[in-house]
Amino acid sequence: MNIVAISTAYGTGGISVVRLSGPNALRIASHITQGELKPRFAHLKKLNFNGEFLDEAIVIYFKSPKSFTGEDVVEFHTHGGFVVANLLVEALVKCGARLALPGEFSKRAFINGKMNASKAENIAALINAKSEGAAKILARTLTGELGIFCETLRTELLQILAATEVCIDYAEDDLPQDVLQRTAQKLATANARLLRIVELSRSRRGLIDGYKVAIIGRPNVGKSSILNALLAFERAIVSDIAGTTRDTISESVKIGTHLVKLIDTAGIRSSSGIEALGIELAKKSATEADILLCVFDGSSVSQNEDVEILEFVKSLDKKKIFLLNKSDLACKFDLTLESPVKISAKNDINSLKKTLENYLNSQETSEIMLTTNRQIEACEAAQNALVEAGYSLESYELDIFAFWINTALKKLGEITTPPQNSELLEKMFSEFCLGK
Repeated sequence: MNIVAISTAYGTGGISVVRLSGPNALRIASHITQGELKPRFAHLKKLNFNGEFLDEAIVIYFKSPKSFTGEDVVEFHTHGGFVVANLLVEALVKCGARLALPGEFSKRAFINGKMNASKAENIAALINAKSEGAAKILARTLTGELGIFCETLRTELLQILAATEVCIDYAEDDLPQDVLQRTAQKLATANARLLRIVELSRSRRGLIDGYKVAIIGRPNVGKSSILNALLAFERAIVSDIAGTTRDTISESVKIGTHLVKLIDTAGIRSSSGIEALGIELAKKSATEADILLCVFDGSSVSQNEDVEILEFVKSLDKKKIFLLNKSDLACKFDLTLESPVKISAKNDINSLKKTLENYLNSQETSEIMLTTNRQIEACEAAQNALVEAGYSLESYELDIFAFWINTALKKLGEITTPPQNSELLEKMFSEFCLGK
């Protein structure tokens, strides 16, 4: 089946790229281009359909298997704009192609052996990178670092498995006394490496997906003013009346080189009715956020709500930045906060911006990372299997030990080459953008 889609984002621009792929891509394209297309050459062609001129465009033919999908591919580089590209797509559909599904080009590339699963997923993540740090991490993974990591670990586990099989087959023979001891040491090293990459990948997910920053505090401490100051426009209503914000408000803003999602929440206090629902949403947002901006009014003594909020945020395993707002007034706040940042939401929040930027920069890493939940889950399952293998080795249950090592090998293999059942592949590639 031949598929077609616009590969560039919708909107006005210099160029729009329309991609056509399939066994009859060249024949279908010839209905529009007229004349021969030499592989891997840029041809300037007048595009016509049913005698109607569509555009003058650059047309490039990639002959199978030397193409992105591994099939015949024809790319049309038309003049930018929504209308021209869509007219071309409609014409190609009438000539025998069908509209591609999201991620279908990448799916075909994977099925045809042009890329492994981790590379395909990392390409999709790179397109949606939320920071320069994320782009650098994802660019490194495209060079094959993750694949090398997985294959190196698989080789080590195969060596462990081979040594164990020797012990099973020749249990009654004289074997070196330290065979199992060395096996246990290798297993511990492999387990530590897996645990490290899982923990690093989970803790740094914000680099890939973008960090969620929740602003929490009791009513009238200046949460909405802080949101407006960070956004540099009046997004939230600011009022001296407690409980003005009753729902969560979210907006994205760039802090340094990072795109973060700011979430302004309802003031946390004892309440009932519709305001209570807003307070529950505030607590939910806090539990789901990566970073908490905990706001207190520095110009007044602490209240019971401040104590309750402090206890609540201390129970959460999150990065917390404590803010003493209204620093332009005399400080009367009497609770002890960890490294509080003093700001005035009305006058100056530069110290907050700098604190946030420094923390976000500190999360960047040169280590290998897993970039999708599927990869993390597969790696975590492999690590859990190694833990079970360790227990079996301690009790000298070598057959069970071998079973868990094989389980870990299978899960590691799924990171780069998942089982090719249609449901899993549909789920993997459905999150890609159209035309990729």
